[in-house]
Amino acid sequence: MTTDALAGAETGPIIRSTGVGVLDRVVAVLDAVEVRHMTASELARHLGLSVPTTHRLVSSMIAHTLLSRDDDGRLHLGPRFSSPYLEQICAPVLTDLQQQTGETAQLWVRRGEHRLCLASVDSPAELRASVPVGTLLPLDAGGSAAKVLTEPMRKPGWAESVSQRTPGLCSVSAPVRRPSGETVAAVCLSAPVIRVDDAGPGTVYGETVASAAAQLSDALHGA
Repeated sequence: MTTDALAGAETGPIIRSTGVGVLDRVVAVLDAVEVRHMTASELARHLGLSVPTTHRLVSSMIAHTLLSRDDDGRLHLGPRFSSPYLEQICAPVLTDLQQQTGETAQLWVRRGEHRLCLASVDSPAELRASVPVGTLLPLDAGGSAAKVLTEPMRKPGWAESVSQRTPGLCSVSAPVRRPSGETVAAVCLSAPVIRVDDAGPGTVYGETVASAAAQLSDALHGA
């Protein structure tokens, strides 16, 4: 092959081998997508993998929130990679929300078919809604955070739940979004029903919770 031919040849990155083939491919995909957003077919060519193999790998990585796909079919690093940063910066926002309302403020993220409590600032009241950090709850068990993490958000920009998952408790949640508009977390305010006006938690606290979620969204935009 001539020097000119070598210069014009397209060569993909070398997939580093550690002896664990699937993991090596996952890391190669993440490295590639971090540098350039591309479709699964483009990614297959870039990595020198077959298209069916790449599509299966990408589908699994999306299911595990390691990747996300935009409206044009291009792949991005998934919402899981926002969680460590959110965990670092959310404490002042949740503390302020708790102090403004007197109720428990939490941050939830999606993990497969569950939601994970990433952070919580409990109400000081003796009667309060409290869930330990690290709690996993099924998404189909209900709750306003589950709605935010699984359903498209429309106006007014928050979701509420009254005695849906736990009788006597209510909550209102709002989405934390990445610059792409993808929801990566839910700020949730939980309270006993007896301390909330008859109008419901959304009417009472919805705008305040949405404002707290917007602060975290803005922080992701600047990261």
